[in-house]
Amino acid sequence: MIDLHLHTTASDGRSTPDALVAEAAAAGVRTLAVTDHDTVAGVAAVRAAAARAGLAVIAGIEITAVHASRDVHVLGYFIDEANASLLAFLETQRASRRARLDAIVGRLDALGVPVDVAPFVAGATRESGRAVGRPAIAQALVAAGHVRDVPEAFDRFLAEGRPAFVPRTGPSPRVVVDEIGRAGGVASLAHPGKLADDELVRAFVGDGLEAIEVYHPDHDDAAVARYRALAIAQDLLVTGGSDYHGPGSGRSAALGHIGLPAIEFARLAARAGAGRGRS
Repeated sequence: MIDLHLHTTASDGRSTPDALVAEAAAAGVRTLAVTDHDTVAGVAAVRAAAARAGLAVIAGIEITAVHASRDVHVLGYFIDEANASLLAFLETQRASRRARLDAIVGRLDALGVPVDVAPFVAGATRESGRAVGRPAIAQALVAAGHVRDVPEAFDRFLAEGRPAFVPRTGPSPRVVVDEIGRAGGVASLAHPGKLADDELVRAFVGDGLEAIEVYHPDHDDAAVARYRALAIAQDLLVTGGSDYHGPGSGRSAALGHIGLPAIEFARLAARAGAGRGRS
């Protein structure tokens, strides 16, 4: 099994790097990519744990771009996680994330729904490289007794259109794709089905995307067939994975069941090898 979409506690995953590798191995995954949001802080630890377990690891990332006030997630594979330009870019991304969290907490306070988010962002320092997002506030809402669980926190307060929602600001998909390329990586549009706009997906191809994520828990059989056809029509590579965020995260059942066919992984690896040295 090849799974190219996994998260750790370096961003919004629930599994430490060591736990993630153990869980992936138990599920039959033999090649994996850690794709934390806007950080590569978990890559080295995952690589070390995977080496002990006999698993292969691809250095990856999931970077949030913004288009027309909408989040667009771009995956990067075979990146150089020590690339200076990438690291500086990600530091800016994480600072933007923290500013947004502060603004959301301010809105909640104004709504009479105060939360203490500090325990849930502990360790998210500039030096640690840990990225934090709305799930941290959702957990704080649960801890404060304002909601029963994380889904209710989003439904009542944090999702788009809800009273504490703050739109994200950030780079365009083209800027993100270029940054991944400068780090020697291959850029793939994450879970295009979540955008619910295939014309927009086609438009992003013009931004330099080399791949789209065809295999994902949110894609049913019809969506998989549609995006496979789009990839063929646009001469794009294909990626896929479980988007696993840890036990009890809502997509845990996909681990070991949704992955990337070996033939597609071989094409992706070949493109990455041919593209090394891009600037």
